[in-house]
Amino acid sequence: MYDQKNELTLRQRRVQQSIAAMQADACIITSPVNQYWLSGFVFDGYLLLYPEGEALLFIRRPAGITDGRAISIRKPEQIPSLLREAGYALPRRLLLEADQLTFNSVTRLQAAMEMPETLNISGELRRLRSVKSDWELNQIRESSQLHRQVYELIPSLYRRGMSDLELQIEIEREMRLHGSVGIFRSFGENMDIFMGSMLAGDNAQAASPFDYALGGGGISPLLPLGANGTKLLPGMTLMVDMAGNYRPWMDDMSRTFAIGEVPDLAFEAHQLSIDIIRTLEQTAKAGTPCADLYLLAEEMVQEKGMQSYFMGTTQQAKFIGHGVGLEINEPPVLTSRSKEILLTGMAIAVEPKFVLPGIGPVGIENTYIIHENRMENITLCEEEIIVL
Repeated sequence: MYDQKNELTLRQRRVQQSIAAMQADACIITSPVNQYWLSGFVFDGYLLLYPEGEALLFIRRPAGITDGRAISIRKPEQIPSLLREAGYALPRRLLLEADQLTFNSVTRLQAAMEMPETLNISGELRRLRSVKSDWELNQIRESSQLHRQVYELIPSLYRRGMSDLELQIEIEREMRLHGSVGIFRSFGENMDIFMGSMLAGDNAQAASPFDYALGGGGISPLLPLGANGTKLLPGMTLMVDMAGNYRPWMDDMSRTFAIGEVPDLAFEAHQLSIDIIRTLEQTAKAGTPCADLYLLAEEMVQEKGMQSYFMGTTQQAKFIGHGVGLEINEPPVLTSRSKEILLTGMAIAVEPKFVLPGIGPVGIENTYIIHENRMENITLCEEEIIVL
C-alpha cells in the first residue's frame, strides 16, 4: 500500500544526505517538479530543508494550505525572522536550484537570507530523482499502459486526406480522455512543447532549436517543433511521439505509421531500429556504461550504411536515449560522451530513429526499467510499421 508520508520522508532524507555531503547548511527548493517530489504538491514559495529535521514550507500561494509544515509569507524577506523565532540558525552555505532560478531570483533570495554563500544543487537533485522507488516505477508502468491504449486507437482515428496536425488533435483528445495531464515537464532551456511530437514526410528533416531527438517546423515561428500541417499522402511515413503523461511520473514511446505503400528503405531502416533495440535489451543492465550503448547502436548503423539518416539529416541528434520520470528528459543520457552508468531503479527511454528524405521518419522508442541483471520493456505496443 502506498504511504505518501513515508515516500516523502525517504526522498527528503536522500536530499539531506546530499546537503551534508556538499558541506552546506541547508537548501531551498523553488522549482515545481522538486517541490512536488519533496512535499507532494506545487506552490509559489520556498521549501527549506536543513540536514536534519522536516522541511519547512514558506508559501505565498495558494492560500489555505493545510500542511502542518506550511508557513504563510508575502515575500522571502520574511523568512529570516520566522526561522529565528522557530529556533533555527540562518544557513551560511545555502544550496539553490541555480540551473532554474533567474539571476534576479537568486540575488533577491540571497539578499533576503542575509547574504549566505550559495551553491548549485540542481544537478544533484536530478541525479537523486533518476533512481526511482518501487512506487514511482509503478506510476511509470501505469502511464505506459494508458499510453499503449491511446496508440492502439490511432488507426481508427486516421481519415484519408488528413494533415499531421489534424490527426494529432484527434490523438490529443484521446490522450485527455485517458487521463493525460495536458502538458509534460522538461528540463533546460529551449525545451518548450505541449503534448508531444507528430512528424510526417520531409517535415522530419526540419531542424529545430529544441533539444529533442527530431525536430519539425511546427505551425508557428514561436514554437518551431513538430507537426506543421503536412498532408498525409501515400508513400509517406508518420512518427507519433506523443507524451506518456498519464501519471506525474511519465513514460515515453514512439511508433511509426505508413500512409499506404512506402519504399522498401523505410522498412529496412525501421527494422534496423528494432534490431538496435533488441541488441540493447540483451546488453543493458545495472552497471552498464551509457556511452557503451550509444556506441553499440552507432556501430550497427555504420554496418548497415545508414549513418546519414541516423537521428536526423540536416541536424543529427547525438543521443539515442534519456531518463524519464517527473520530467521527460532526466538523467542518464545515452550519448557517446556520457560518464553515467545505468543503476537499478532508473527508467530510460531508448529511441534509435532514422529520417529518410522524401519518405519521412522511421523507428521506435521504448521505455525501460533498469534491474540488476536486465532492463524491462514497459511499452508493450506493436513495433512494426503500421499501415494506415
